[in-house]
Amino acid sequence: MSAPCQQPAAPPAASVPPLSPPPAARRPAVDWRIRFAALSLIWGFSFLLIKVGTQGFAPFQVTLGRLLAGTAVLAVAMAMRRERLPRSARTWGHITVAAFFLNALPFSLFSYAELTIPSTLAGICNATSPLWGMALSVVALSEDRPTRRRVAGLGVGFLGVLTVLGAWQGFSGLDLPGTGMALLASFSYAVGWIYVRRTLAGAGSSTLTLTGSQLFIGTLQLAVVTPVFTSAPDTFPLLPTLSVLALGALGTGLAVLLQYGLVQEVGPTTGQMVTYFIPVIATAAGVALLGEQLTWNTPVGAVIVLAGAALTQSRPSAATARARTAGDRTKRLSRT
Repeated sequence: MSAPCQQPAAPPAASVPPLSPPPAARRPAVDWRIRFAALSLIWGFSFLLIKVGTQGFAPFQVTLGRLLAGTAVLAVAMAMRRERLPRSARTWGHITVAAFFLNALPFSLFSYAELTIPSTLAGICNATSPLWGMALSVVALSEDRPTRRRVAGLGVGFLGVLTVLGAWQGFSGLDLPGTGMALLASFSYAVGWIYVRRTLAGAGSSTLTLTGSQLFIGTLQLAVVTPVFTSAPDTFPLLPTLSVLALGALGTGLAVLLQYGLVQEVGPTTGQMVTYFIPVIATAAGVALLGEQLTWNTPVGAVIVLAGAALTQSRPSAATARARTAGDRTKRLSRT
C-alpha cells in the first residue's frame, strides 16, 4: 500500500495511502458519501467476483487478470495526471517486495481459498487485517506503542475469529486449508503495510505513482508464475471473464482512485472506515446471489471481529497523549 502515516483499510485490493499531505484540489463533483458507498460496494462484491472467476479460470489466472486490468486503469490515470515513475532503484526494490505482500500473494491466496470456502467467509477473514497489523506493529514499529484499548481490541477480534470458525465445535465442517489461506492473505496485507511504512516513507513519489508501480510489478510477478503452474485456458466463459475484468478494473483499479480521493478529502481515519462495511456487503452478496449458507456464528463472529478491529484502530486523545508523554519524561528524569 505505501508508506502510511496511518494504517489504512484492509481491502481485497491493496492500495496506498498518501505519503505526504496531498496538494489542494478542487472539490469533487460527486459527494464523498456517495463515493464512500461506491467503494464499499466495489470491495464488498470483490469476493463474489473472485468466486465466480474461479469457476472458469485457475486461481493464478484470476489474479493475473485482475492485476492486468487494475494496472491498465491506473496507467491511464497516471498518464492523465502526468505522473512520473520512481527513478530510484532502491525504491523499485521496495516496491517489488510490497507488490508481493500486498498484491501477488494475498490475491492468489484468496483465489485459491475460494475454491473451497464461501465468499462470505473470505470477506470476513479479510476483516482481520487490522488485527494482524496491530499485532505486528507492536513488534516491528517501535513508535506505534500499544494501549490497553488496542490490546483489548486485539483479544476481542481474535475471539470473533474463533466464533466465526466455530472453535467450540472443533472446527467441524470447516475447510481448514481454505480458511487458513484466507487468513494468511489478510496477514500478508499487514506484513506489506508494515514493510512499506518502514521503507517507503519519504520516497518522494505520489500515492498514485507508487500504487500504479506496485500493481505493475505485481502483474509481472504473476506473469512469471502463472504459466509455470497453469495451462492457457481453452475458452473464456462469459461470466467468469466479466467477473475477472470487473474485479481488476473496479476492485483493483477504480477503487484505488476512489480511496485516494476520499483520503485527500476526508482524511485517512474516515477513509479507512470502509473496512467495516466490506464483510457486511460480502456476506449479503454471497447469501443473496450465490446462495451460500449462513449459520448464526458467522454474522455474530463478524460483528465481534469488526468491534475488535475498531478498537485496534483507536488512537488516544490529544490530552491523553500529552499526559503519557509527560509521564514518560518524569520517569526518565527520576532515573537520572
